[in-house]
Amino acid sequence: MEEHNHLDELDRRILRMIQENARVPFLEVARECNVSGAAIHQRVNKLTQMGYIKGSKFIIDSKKIGYHTCAYIGIYLEKASFFKDVATELSKIPEITQCHYTTGNYNIFIKLFTRDNEHLKQILSEKMQNIPGISRTETFISLEEYFNRSLPII
Repeated sequence: MEEHNHLDELDRRILRMIQENARVPFLEVARECNVSGAAIHQRVNKLTQMGYIKGSKFIIDSKKIGYHTCAYIGIYLEKASFFKDVATELSKIPEITQCHYTTGNYNIFIKLFTRDNEHLKQILSEKMQNIPGISRTETFISLEEYFNRSLPII
């Protein structure tokens, strides 16, 4: 059985609403769903405990805080077994926002934000090049993010 089948329609409505606006007051969600605020609070707690909700966060515009370059880097490892050690080292570089263990050409694919291309070069040459287990990298600079959306709640 698929996990999303454990959700009833109220759960789905709640998830849609809080996904659209994580700051929406529970009382507003309750009014839209015709249930009490306490019921919404209990449902959100249940959905969090079940792992459907993994916290909430504010989305900060990277450019507004001085990070003008978004890049993706494909990482080739000397051996696939080095993944955890390399990922642990990558997690120490705060500019890296995502790290994925992947199939295909790369063993690891990361996303990072830097102030500019010079800062990107510095991270590549001074931080990443010194991580044992990385054999080489390929860097892709994003010219523009066209969209970034959440998955639909089914």
